[in-house]
Amino acid sequence: MPLLSNRKQDQKVKVTFANGLLFVEKADGKQQAFPLEWFPKLLNATDEEREDWEQTDKGINFTKLDLKVDF
Repeated sequence: MPLLSNRKQDQKVKVTFANGLLFVEKADGKQQAFPLEWFPKLLNATDEEREDWEQTDKGINFTKLDLKVDF
């Protein structure tokens, strides 16, 4: 009898910043880029504020900035 589970596996993403862009790389290797001008809080954030994020079921949440980015 197969064992079934409806729990979602943890999806790990990689978040980087370069050349005025926010890059989000998903676990499957697909990458999305977002202009930082779309997110003024991120554009003006310190490195410490940008590094404080967590993955959510819809995207990422930058905790110190109270900013959610869905992807």
